[in-house]
Amino acid sequence: MPNPSHSSPAVGSLSRRHFLRGAGVALGLPWFESMNAWGQSLAGNQSAKPSAAPRRMAALFMGNGVNPHHWGAEPDGAGMRLKDSLRPLEPFKDRLLVFQGLWNPTTVEGPGGHFPKMNVLAGVKVKQTTTDVEVGVTVDQMIAREVGKHTPVQSLTLGTEGPGYSTDSGYTSLYSAYISWASPTAPAPKEIYPQQAFDQLFDDGSKRRRDRSILDLVRGDAQGLSKHLSRRDNLKLQEYLASVRELEQRIERADTFSKQETGGLGWQPSVKAPTFARPASGIPANPGEHMGLMLDILTLAFQMDRTRVATLMLNNDLSGMNFGYLGGISGGLHELSHHANDPARLAMYQKANEYHMQLLAGMLEKMRQTNEGERTLLDNSMLLFCSSLMDGNAHDSKQLPVLLAGGGGGSLRGGRLLDYSKDPNRRLCRLHLALMERMGMRLDRFGDADSALSDLS
Repeated sequence: MPNPSHSSPAVGSLSRRHFLRGAGVALGLPWFESMNAWGQSLAGNQSAKPSAAPRRMAALFMGNGVNPHHWGAEPDGAGMRLKDSLRPLEPFKDRLLVFQGLWNPTTVEGPGGHFPKMNVLAGVKVKQTTTDVEVGVTVDQMIAREVGKHTPVQSLTLGTEGPGYSTDSGYTSLYSAYISWASPTAPAPKEIYPQQAFDQLFDDGSKRRRDRSILDLVRGDAQGLSKHLSRRDNLKLQEYLASVRELEQRIERADTFSKQETGGLGWQPSVKAPTFARPASGIPANPGEHMGLMLDILTLAFQMDRTRVATLMLNNDLSGMNFGYLGGISGGLHELSHHANDPARLAMYQKANEYHMQLLAGMLEKMRQTNEGERTLLDNSMLLFCSSLMDGNAHDSKQLPVLLAGGGGGSLRGGRLLDYSKDPNRRLCRLHLALMERMGMRLDRFGDADSALSDLS
């Protein structure tokens, strides 16, 4: 452990040092036990508990609903048994809450298909319009207004597809491209380019040159910091820097590959779906690679405390994303969701559902492997996974597929199925109020709810 009396430029500042700096970049640091110990020593309080890592909250969205035959869980003694779609999450069952019966009563059923149901994070009625859109400020943006004061980026809003342009029953397809709304009439800008999203994590307010790696730019600062870290934290620093470089290289490869592509994108719009223009270079040709990169960027943003609030649309609602590269799947995601109970199409739709859960499981594993003292990054986070439909085939939203993963900084008790099907007050916004409370906000009302769910811990 470093001696606090040792003369060094870092003396007196290590406990407050949150960045490695270089020309045009500021690389946020993960949680280090050495920094907490040093801070206590400088304060003359060796018996103080190490400062706790912050809580984080993210909402992940999958378009076009789920296969209701294999989604969810069943009671199993004091726990639950995951159904087929959620089997990839089995290793994280103790950090998983599966909800049944939650819905948005303000959702418009019938005309409009998908578009009027895109209020999963707001809980207020979607305005029927093709021009002056209106939903409501979403839970992530409400939290960001308070929690975002403590981080360089107030909230991170990510996706993989831009907006399409079509209408249905007087609703604009713009609704299908956004789950995060900064105001009732303006969605939060969504970044779909991995390179641009990655750069957001390191921007110090000046323009950096991309002809050098992030690690090359902060090498000197990293070497200086290394002298004041414990052996364990030095290993953690090297692993962290290696993970940043690995992600940087994956983004570079994806960018290079997309520029060389002259054929199909790996996804195409379905019949009756909005028309999506061919993305410019910088969008990975493989949708799985694109989603994986965005998940890793979100994870890194939490690890480096760049932000504590994020949303990620793995695909837009009404998306025609094609998963043919998995083998045994033909047709876009929206087309597959309208399976009409045909066994062959149901099997393909099911495979796509499970693939999304595999991607989520990969993120949860990386978060579980990230130590933050007494807890892990997963323990300190809350990851809401949802879609705007339960049964994509019937456009049914009378209950919604909702998961909550993570420990919420010790405020969540996982391994359970929470069934609200018979609760007359089964509003999804009650969950949003509970998430707000755990992020330090207590409101009397949000959306259409005036009380928080009380049985999450």
